[in-house]
Amino acid sequence: MDFDTQVVIVGAGPAGLLLAGDLAESGVSCIVVERRVRDSELTRAFSVNARTLEQLDARGAADDLIATGLRNPVLQFLQIDLSRLPTRFPHVLVTPQYNTEQVLRARARSHGVELREGCEVTDVRQGPDGVEAQVRNADGTSRTLRAAYLVGADGRNSTVRRSLGLPFPGRAAVRSMMLADVRLAEPPRKPPTVGAVGDAFAIIVPFGDGWFRIMAWNRRHQMPDSASVDLDEIKAIARRALGQDFGMHDPRWISRFHSDERQCPRYRDGRVFLVGDAAHVHSPAGGMGMNTSIQDSANLGWKLAAVLRGRAPDALLDTYQAERHPVGRRVIRRSGALLRGVLTTPQALCGLRDFAARTVLHFPPIAERLARAMAGIDIAYPAAVGAHPLTGKRAPDIALTGERRLYEVLRGRRFVLITPTGASVPASMADDWGGEVEFVTSAGPTGKTVLVRPDAYIAWATSDQSSEGRNNKIREALARNCGPAATDG
Repeated sequence: MDFDTQVVIVGAGPAGLLLAGDLAESGVSCIVVERRVRDSELTRAFSVNARTLEQLDARGAADDLIATGLRNPVLQFLQIDLSRLPTRFPHVLVTPQYNTEQVLRARARSHGVELREGCEVTDVRQGPDGVEAQVRNADGTSRTLRAAYLVGADGRNSTVRRSLGLPFPGRAAVRSMMLADVRLAEPPRKPPTVGAVGDAFAIIVPFGDGWFRIMAWNRRHQMPDSASVDLDEIKAIARRALGQDFGMHDPRWISRFHSDERQCPRYRDGRVFLVGDAAHVHSPAGGMGMNTSIQDSANLGWKLAAVLRGRAPDALLDTYQAERHPVGRRVIRRSGALLRGVLTTPQALCGLRDFAARTVLHFPPIAERLARAMAGIDIAYPAAVGAHPLTGKRAPDIALTGERRLYEVLRGRRFVLITPTGASVPASMADDWGGEVEFVTSAGPTGKTVLVRPDAYIAWATSDQSSEGRNNKIREALARNCGPAATDG
């Protein structure tokens, strides 16, 4: 098959844009097909957690996004304190999804990504050597794009998923949730503001630019998504759940939607992959959706690049399913549990629910565990039997010699080998893998040698202190994870 590009990405939301930037920065050509023709200010996601900010930091984009939003060190509803988390970003960033898309789009374009807006993929077919995507252009004409791989980042109603006949089993989590972006005459003093009284729920979140997002739910009046929404109805729910409506006025957008809990059993089908909402959807509780989607792409991107550049076998791509499918399943369960705790508690028991939650959070181990989960820094991937305990875990942003941080070095989109202070590797090893691995030294005492993947998770580690034993293990680990040595080619 003659390819138009190496990878076609369907969808220019946060997941598709991050993946496109990663591939292009790694030297892989890609085309992004997006049916929208301009940025939308009408998006549901508005929270960016610590792990996503770490991923953006490893791409030099975190500071740009942080400048667009508000940092909240405490998750108000459960009073979960994030300020003590071991990360440079001990908070949740509140910013509309379109800001995240703008930052990621700028990065993708800076690396030469071709973005085709106003075009829609209508069908996907694949063979043993490549994938074909049928694309309808903005002028109504059609053409076929051919690529080695295709990634569906096209949302919950994914055309890619349907074209492959992949199932999307699940159920509705909540119906008739209402959204609106409004101005407030009397903004709350400590946003975000959350309230639930058994038959009504509301949350108000500031965007930092004078607009506020309100989500509201009324158990007594659940309507289909197509039913109209009146601001007076939302204000009435706010008064029940929050005690006042804060003088809501001038809505720029009002909508009604339902939220499903669904997950595709397979994130990979031959040469096609699903990321984000195309692979999994869940309730909005906890603000985990966009974060999980972005981290799907962070996991897949470096693997696709390694295979397409001939540095890894095709089997590496199977680890995307093995690593990310359990994460998606866990997010569905966690967000569902949060949602049901808020929406299904009878009004007479709401006070008891809130008291129980506050009591539990007084136990530091439980509070820390919940904070890590909400921040996304507790995610770890499966490791082989007998592997070092650090294998598969998130790599912390440690200080390195030369006044550098690990996540600054990861911006090169390569593996990073961290040796302890005072240790060194033979020059021949750096020659053999210098194009694939950055060799650095820890600025503090660790006693461990660690190989960090491009997505900031630990691929391998050893506590061996002997120079000869450590170097032999390093060479084996580099050959296994980063491809053959240059002298072996």
